Parts: sequence; C-alpha cells; structure tokens
Amino acid sequence: MKIAVFPGSFDPITKGHENIIRRIASLFDVVYIAIGKNSVKKSLFPLEKRLLWIESVAKQFANVQTITYNGLTVDLCEKIDAKYIIRGIRNEADFRYENDIAQTNRILAPTIETIFLTTAPELSFISSSIVRDIYTHNGNYQQFLPDIINEWK
Repeated sequence: MKIAVFPGSFDPITKGHENIIRRIASLFDVVYIAIGKNSVKKSLFPLEKRLLWIESVAKQFANVQTITYNGLTVDLCEKIDAKYIIRGIRNEADFRYENDIAQTNRILAPTIETIFLTTAPELSFISSSIVRDIYTHNGNYQQFLPDIINEWK
C-alpha cells in the first residue's frame, strides 16, 4: 500500500494546496494531510479552523485523511508507515528550501522518499503568507482559498 504524507502549516490552505491534494489523491492509496504543530511559528488561524478547512477540501477524496502532529515529519511517517513525503514547489526558492529539508530527512530516514510536485502555473504565485497579508489588511483573500471554503463565508 502506498501511503503519503503532505505536511504543512496550511495557515491557511490555498488553491495551490488544493491542487496538490487533488493530484496526489490519484497517485497514492492513502494520503494524510498533516498539520504540523510548530511551537516556534505563530499561526494566524487557529489549528481547529485550519483542520476544518482541510477536512472540507479532503472529503471529496475517499483516500485522503487529515491529521495533526508534533515533532519531525519523518517520525510521523514511520509511525503511520508512510514511505512518501509530498512537497509542493512554486519556484526556485521553494526548491532550495525544500531540497535542504528533503536531504536532511533522507539522512534521518533513508527509506522515506520526498516527492516534489510543482504547483499548477496559474496558482504558482499563491502562498499562505501572501494570503495572510491580504487577510490582515482586509483585502479580498477568499479568491485564493479553495472554493469550498469560500462557501463558508
């Protein structure tokens, strides 16, 4: 069984994340969208809200589940027997950052593969940090969120 983890803070989940989820749902038997609890990083949206948003996106895929976790992603993977970590890449800067993490994970857990998926070109400019900035300045941030989340507003 091919089990993958798509980790992140998803603060908030964006259309770019949704695009990656849709694509990996067709590639793996089980996909866990995993919200990492980072005590150092200050989130704008509460964990409970982020979890609800991800669950609303994930429910359209029978093989996608949402979870939260503390600690290293490779430790989570070993705990749930996932052999793949999925990372979305928007640009060269993302690749450099994610590649360093992937190389470190490779040393920590050699049997777990990191797979990079490029975001769809029309969504490649969207990041959670940009959406948070638009939100905090009362701009129209909803256009960057998955449509199902816009229905909640």
